[in-house]
Amino acid sequence: MTTVGQALAFAGVIGLAAASPGPDFAVVVRRSVVAGRLHGMAAAAGIAAGVFVWSVAAAMGVAALLATSAVAFTVVKMAGAAYLLWLGVSALLAARRGGGALDPVAGPRAEARVRVSFRDGLLCNVLNPKAGVFFVAVLPQFMPAGGTAADVLLLSLVAVVITIAWFTVVAHLVAALRRFLSRPAVRRSLDAATGAVMIALGLRLAASTTP
Repeated sequence: MTTVGQALAFAGVIGLAAASPGPDFAVVVRRSVVAGRLHGMAAAAGIAAGVFVWSVAAAMGVAALLATSAVAFTVVKMAGAAYLLWLGVSALLAARRGGGALDPVAGPRAEARVRVSFRDGLLCNVLNPKAGVFFVAVLPQFMPAGGTAADVLLLSLVAVVITIAWFTVVAHLVAALRRFLSRPAVRRSLDAATGAVMIALGLRLAASTTP
């Protein structure tokens, strides 16, 4: 059975990983600026769902394929790189147009865009094979000897809670600055910066090799 100490140590590792700058962070920031706090939180929930998928997959041995199979790693990384590049190009096009318009915060179309924000967070995480490799390397170190499905579920939920807590804080902080960040000149700069970061991360992911 997983001890409190093991769970807390695992939470610390997940917290450090979540706080590291990367595509997940860029997605939450952009959705928070473009569409507001709710959308940033939706993206955070999507990322947390991806973390849950990877942690369970790592416990089941599925994610280990990414660490051992060059083909599996390449397929996932190219899909992830393509998605990041698409997000990056979309942001650059918005910057070229003078900054994308802010999304409305009510109505059925807004609810649909919340699902889009969740999807962006989910796919950004699930299509990053390095996330799978991370859990393959880290999760077993915190699993008790003879760990059961309950232990896997507990550690997976710890990872989800820490991830969504961190990115929810990010979404709230960015949304609090939304009035300033939504100014045309600032929006153009932000769109250009996040677009460039996403493209760079996509190219870096595409160029990465199997660990």
